[in-house]
Amino acid sequence: MKIEAVDLFYLAMPEITDEADGSQDALLVRVSAGGLVGWGECEAAPLPSIAAFVCPKSHGVCRPVGASVLGQVLEGPEDIARIAALVGYNSMDLLQAPHTFSGIEMALWDLLGKKRQEPAWRLLGYKTAHRKTPYASLLFGDTPQITLHRARKARQDGFSAAKFGWGPVGRGDVKADADHFVAAREGLGRDAELMVDVGQIFVEDVEAAAARLKPLDEAGVLWIEEPFHGGALEAYAALSARGARVRVAGGESAHNVHMAQHLIVYGGIGFVQIDCGRIGGIGPARKVADLAVARGVTYVNHTFTSHLALSASLQPFAGLSESRICEYPADPKALAAAITENHIVPGADGLIAAPDAPGLGMDVDLESLKPYLLDTEIRVGGQVLYRTPAI
Repeated sequence: MKIEAVDLFYLAMPEITDEADGSQDALLVRVSAGGLVGWGECEAAPLPSIAAFVCPKSHGVCRPVGASVLGQVLEGPEDIARIAALVGYNSMDLLQAPHTFSGIEMALWDLLGKKRQEPAWRLLGYKTAHRKTPYASLLFGDTPQITLHRARKARQDGFSAAKFGWGPVGRGDVKADADHFVAAREGLGRDAELMVDVGQIFVEDVEAAAARLKPLDEAGVLWIEEPFHGGALEAYAALSARGARVRVAGGESAHNVHMAQHLIVYGGIGFVQIDCGRIGGIGPARKVADLAVARGVTYVNHTFTSHLALSASLQPFAGLSESRICEYPADPKALAAAITENHIVPGADGLIAAPDAPGLGMDVDLESLKPYLLDTEIRVGGQVLYRTPAI
C-alpha cells in the first residue's frame, strides 16, 4: 500500500498553564494508505512540528518531513525503517524532524498492524506482551501536605507505584526537598515503589544532586530521574558512581538512538526512559530496549499524555519480562483523556499490558476532539502550506 495522506491535528486545552504537564496540548497524526488509517501522537510543540512537515526546503538535507513520507510504499516493518532513514537523511538539518516523524512512525505501525491484523508488538518480534506494573505519574505539590494527599489518592486509586516530579523540588534547600520525599513515602506506604523526577533542575551540578541522595535513600526511592541536562554525560556518570541505593534514570530527552545509548554506556544510568513521541517512534525505541537488555539496564517507557501515546510506548518493551514497570498518565488533562474512546485500564491484579489488538489497539474519538481542535494555517509567500484538515 502507498502512503496517500498525512494529516496533522493541533489540539489544545482552552487555557495553557506553566505547570510541567505535557497533556495540555497535542499533535495528533493520521496516516492514510490502502483504505486504512493509522494514528500516532507527537510529543513536542505542535506548531513547529507541523511546520517541519510542510516547510519549504532550505537545501538538500534540510527538506520537509513530508517529502520523505508521502507516496512511500508500506508493506512491512522494513519499509518503516526505510522511511525513517529517508527522513533522517533528507531532513538532517531540520532539527524538529525527529519529533514530527515520531508521531508519523507510530501511525505507520498502527496502519501495518491493521493491515496484517497483528498488534505492533508482535510485528516487532515479540511473542508475548508481558503485564507491567503501572506507576502513577504525578507532580509534587506546592507543599509537602499536598504531596502527601496526592500520594494517598494514588494508593486509593489502586496504584502500587508512583512517581512524583517537578514542582518545588530542587528549587529550595535539601531539607525542603526531603520533606516532600517523606510525604510521598508516607502517603504511598512502605510497600509501594516510589520514584522521583527532578526535571533537569540541577543542569550539571553534581554536588547539588548528590546532596539529595541521602534523603532519597532514606525515603526508599527507586530512582532519581533526569537530574541533569540530557547531554551532561559526565554529570550523570559522576552521580551514578556515588554509590547510593537510589539509581539514576534518564533518556526521555533522547531524540535518537545514539543519545540514549550514550546515557547507558557513558552516563551509567540504571533506568533508561524512552518517549516514542520524541525518539523517532516505536522502531528506534525497540533498538534502545535491546541495548538496555545487553547492558543490564532496565527499560522504562516515558509518557505523560494520552492512551494512544501510552499504547505506543508499551510496544517496544512489551516482550521484556524483566522490564516490569511502566509510566502511566494517572491524572491527564481532559484533552488527553478524550483522544481515545478506549483506555488501557489496570486489571484486578493492578497490572496493564500493551493491547492484544491490531496496530496500537486504540480507537481515536474524533467527535470528542472537535472542541480542542485549533484552526491553524501556515502561509509562505502567499501560498498556503498547511490548513487544519477536516477531522
